[in-house]
Amino acid sequence: MTEKVLKTISNLLNNKKKVVIVGHKNPDGDAIGSCLGLYFFLKNRGHETTVVMPNDFPDFLKWLPGCAQILQFERQTQASMEVISAAEVVFTLDFNALDRAGDLGTELEKLSTPFVLIDHHQQPDDYAVACYSDVSMSSTSEMVYHLIQALEGHNEVSEEIATNLYMGIMTDTGSFRFPSTSATTHRVIAHLMECGANNSEIHQNIYDTNSPERMKLLGVALENMVIIKELRTAYITLSQDELDACNFKKGDTEGFVNYPLSVQGVIFSIIFIENKHEGIIKISLRSKGNFDVNEFARNHYHGGGHINASGGRSSLALSDTVKEFISILPPYKNALRHDS
Repeated sequence: MTEKVLKTISNLLNNKKKVVIVGHKNPDGDAIGSCLGLYFFLKNRGHETTVVMPNDFPDFLKWLPGCAQILQFERQTQASMEVISAAEVVFTLDFNALDRAGDLGTELEKLSTPFVLIDHHQQPDDYAVACYSDVSMSSTSEMVYHLIQALEGHNEVSEEIATNLYMGIMTDTGSFRFPSTSATTHRVIAHLMECGANNSEIHQNIYDTNSPERMKLLGVALENMVIIKELRTAYITLSQDELDACNFKKGDTEGFVNYPLSVQGVIFSIIFIENKHEGIIKISLRSKGNFDVNEFARNHYHGGGHINASGGRSSLALSDTVKEFISILPPYKNALRHDS
């Protein structure tokens, strides 16, 4: 974070303000953890703070401190609009373009309120008066921790803050195994544990609460996995009928895209999930080594993210999306075959 960015944020918060913190559509652990971590920090400093999410989030995140106070724009539109219209500062966390917040982003675009962007995805849009962007960071939750430190809040990390930020970092680093996990990340985690984050309990609440339906859906996903050995690629499909048969709930497919990367020789994994309600195929992409799925998603799926983790969408039918994907792959043959 540059001195200029820090000074701008400090000036915006130099007296008590009405602050709104926003995460992206279909929020994941990092979005929820970073927003709630910042929420408690600003609230404890006397700011009138509200977290607004575009829509609902997975049940396995709803035990977190502060979740009950989150407004969901999709369900609580009027209440959300009231706090947004009254906001004196808006923080947008874990996304880099307002359209990533869906219909909520459309409303945010109408505001003249100063925005602060905190995010670790590539190529942020230019809408914020203070842009704290760092693609080398493990997570937005880690960035919020560093912001708290920069604002001289080292001794203000409560158990609620520590729990949320620990969870956000843990989920976005794949339990600290992804390459973005640095020595600094581990030092941050150590301090969060000292401040009250119960690592064992957090891990259990996130990863050890699978429903029978989710486990059945995972079985379907793995049964549908196709490996393209010569291109070191694997893909998974899940149709709406398959989701419905397993009583799909938001968050049930979290992490499914990572499973093919454990197959020997596979460095590129992609999952196509049919969503008939939205009329799209939701796509998640993961890779190992230097194969850039951010570029792949930007070029082909109206998406983006990180080098090794990205997302996108297709408006084609599921079968046509898969056919298109297979036709897209050959030009990437050298990159896929020669990557580490």
